[in-house]
Amino acid sequence: MNKNKLKIPSSWIPYLFLAPALILLIWSVFIPALQSFSLSFTQYNYNLTETPRWIGLLNFQKMLNDQIFWKTLGNTLLILIVVVPVLVFLSLGLAILINRKLRGINWFRLAYYIPVVISMVVAGIAWKALYSQQGIFNQFLGQLGLKGGVGWLTSPHWAIWSIMLVTIWKGLGYYMVIYLAGLQSISPALYEAASLDGSDGLLKHWDITLPLMRPYLFLVGVISAISATKTFEEVYILTQGGPYNSSKTVVYYIYEKAFRELEVNYASTMGLVLFLIILVLSIFNLKLSKA
Repeated sequence: MNKNKLKIPSSWIPYLFLAPALILLIWSVFIPALQSFSLSFTQYNYNLTETPRWIGLLNFQKMLNDQIFWKTLGNTLLILIVVVPVLVFLSLGLAILINRKLRGINWFRLAYYIPVVISMVVAGIAWKALYSQQGIFNQFLGQLGLKGGVGWLTSPHWAIWSIMLVTIWKGLGYYMVIYLAGLQSISPALYEAASLDGSDGLLKHWDITLPLMRPYLFLVGVISAISATKTFEEVYILTQGGPYNSSKTVVYYIYEKAFRELEVNYASTMGLVLFLIILVLSIFNLKLSKA
């Protein structure tokens, strides 16, 4: 007796395997994102005494007149402009230095990667001690003759730079590993051929390494740029956005508005603007990578 069997087209099989992850992604990311988008155009009483009320672009108008928002946007762009190039090129240089077959080189790789796996809470407490008035940095400056030290986290001029230093320290090892994977895929024969042509030392990296590492450079550029625009943990642990909003980022300001002041509609508006900024940066980087 022949039984009818359910035949699944082979073209459907990949989608069936992806279906659980896609359902989870839609439920936990896309649906909340759409809800946040709709909240940007509404006003809502979170005492649950009224339904969301459509107010159009009033939240966007409020944002345009919000001086603190523009200050936080400036801080975020400053982090983006400073941190991303440093991470892109410093981590590449570090990867080149440790891409050698030397005794104990794995210990050096581990040492540079450890900050990546350390909890930001633990790292923040450690850096807060380093930045304190009696910390190592101020003690070193005192040895150089600068009495009183620097208010690394209490000065409006230094707080944002202190945040950026921690961000660079935390991400350096992660991007180094990405570059290391790319460097180890380059054939040593190319460097030998370049040496025979007179390209040695730093020149061989200019002629061989940089062109072949171009996809990795753009990958690190995109990832680090997105990460820089979402800087939050360092600010929360070290400065709470102070002093005088000098180290407050857009993401931290969104957190303040949404969870401290319960202005979720206004926070959703700023979140939408931040999403558009990240989208433009990603598209720009992708266009550059294909140029």
